[in-house]
Amino acid sequence: MQLGIVIYSNEVETVFNAFRVASYALDKGDQVQVFLLAKGVESEQLPTDEFDVLGMMQKFVDAGGEVLACGTCLKVRQTGASELCPMSTLEDLYQLMNKADKLLTF
Repeated sequence: MQLGIVIYSNEVETVFNAFRVASYALDKGDQVQVFLLAKGVESEQLPTDEFDVLGMMQKFVDAGGEVLACGTCLKVRQTGASELCPMSTLEDLYQLMNKADKLLTF
């Protein structure tokens, strides 16, 4: 199955659980893409005291998942892309939605 996940929250527990679901789906053999939108592009900078968001994101990528970060949303926050979260476009989000068998939002 092709799974698309859109994360538009910067709430630590929500983002952590979204990446847990994404990693679990990869473990089950699904193809998974995560698109960070709006506040979701702040995921790498979230505090990790209670929930290791950055570690969960890295686990997801290391397992073959793909993370894309909205370029416009990054620019609004005056931040840039990273190796973990490359900058993407509205076209990338459209392609993710178009190809996905299921689309989840967090």
